[in-house]
Amino acid sequence: MRDAVLAPYTNYSIESGQTMSKYKNIKTVTSDGIKHDSIKEANRWCELKLLERAGMIQDLQRQVKFELLPKQDGERAVSYIADFVYTENGKRVVEDVKGVKTKEYRLKKKMMLYFHNVKIKEI
Repeated sequence: MRDAVLAPYTNYSIESGQTMSKYKNIKTVTSDGIKHDSIKEANRWCELKLLERAGMIQDLQRQVKFELLPKQDGERAVSYIADFVYTENGKRVVEDVKGVKTKEYRLKKKMMLYFHNVKIKEI
């Protein structure tokens, strides 16, 4: 039974012709046609879709952009893009699937907490 429920969400393919990335992630496409930056992220998307379908989370979104510093004097704005954002038990959850925590990510994580009062849930 469990496999029948998971089947529409866990069937994914790896994009052909891709080269190895700096962090060894493999770009992946889930059965619903959505491209993800890694197998881990694709798997998490499938889990979240099941949770949404079961009514345990709501308003599931992916690749949500948060502005950390606005554009100024010819400089580009600084933004953080969350892998997933959803509502669980009435609270907004901002989630990031991480393999490698870069210096840039660590800084943006702190800025999200300071400027938006959002603590990123790391998977």
